[in-house]
Amino acid sequence: MLYLGCPAWASSQWKGSLYAIDTKAADFLSVYSQYFNSVEGNTTFYADPTADTLLRWQQQTAENFRFVLKVPQRISHQNRDDNIESLIDWLNNLTVLEHKLAMVHLQLPAHFGPDRMGQISAMVQQISQHHRCALEVRHAAFFDKAEHEVQLHRMLQHYGAERVVFDSRALFSVTPDTPALLDAQAKKPRLPVHAISFSQTPMLRFIGTDDMTLNNKFYQPWLLKVRQWMDEGKTPFCFFHTPDNTLAPELCRQFAAALQYPHPCRDPWPGEQQFSLL
Repeated sequence: MLYLGCPAWASSQWKGSLYAIDTKAADFLSVYSQYFNSVEGNTTFYADPTADTLLRWQQQTAENFRFVLKVPQRISHQNRDDNIESLIDWLNNLTVLEHKLAMVHLQLPAHFGPDRMGQISAMVQQISQHHRCALEVRHAAFFDKAEHEVQLHRMLQHYGAERVVFDSRALFSVTPDTPALLDAQAKKPRLPVHAISFSQTPMLRFIGTDDMTLNNKFYQPWLLKVRQWMDEGKTPFCFFHTPDNTLAPELCRQFAAALQYPHPCRDPWPGEQQFSLL
C-alpha cells in the first residue's frame, strides 16, 4: 500500500485541475480524498480544529483515507512547563478521527538540539501512546551520523516512532527568481537527506520546484527507495510540495506515474474532465 498526498487540500488554485471550477470550498476535502489517499495536515500546525471540524473531516473522507496531522507549533516550538499536558489534551481531541489518523507529525524547530533530548523524548513517548509518531528534526547535530544521531535513532526505535525524511534538494537547486521561490527557500530547511525508516510507515516529504522535468531528476532515487519499502511490506507515506503548492498535485501524480503505481491520483481530475467537455 502507498499513501500519496499534498500539504493541504483547501486550495482554490487547484480549480480547473484537481477541482472543477464551480467546486465549493466546503467540498474540497471530499473531492481531494477521491484522488489522494492521504494529506500532510499542515492546518493543525497553525490552529486547533474544533470537534465539529474534526468530525466533518472524518465524515467527508473516503474509508481508506488517512490523515497525518502536525502537532501545533504552540506545543512543538515552545519550551513550556505545560507542554506535555497541552499535547495530551490535543491528542485526546483527535480521537474522533478514529482509524483515519495514521500518524502524528512532530516537527521541531532548528534550535531543538541534543540539549533538548529529554523534552523531545517526552513528546515522542506521549504521542506514541496514542498513535504512530513521525518526528522531523532540523538541528544539524541530528545529522552527524555519530553520537547525536545514534541517540536520536535509539529513542525512536524504543518508542516505535518514525523519522521524517525531508528532501529539499530540488528546491535549492534553482536560483530564486520568483516570490514563491524566495519565500519557499526562506522557510524550508536545507539539510542532509538521510533515507531511513524504523517502522512500517516511512514518511517522505519531497520539496520540489515548479519545473517538473527538474523534479523528475531529483526524485529518481525515491522511486527505488519507495519500491524497496513496499517490497519489504512497509506502507510509505509520501507528500509532495512545490514553492506555493499550486503544482503539488501534479508533482504527486507525476511521481505515481513514474513509480508505475496504480494510484487514483492518476485518474482524470474533475477540472480536467470539465475542460475536456468544453
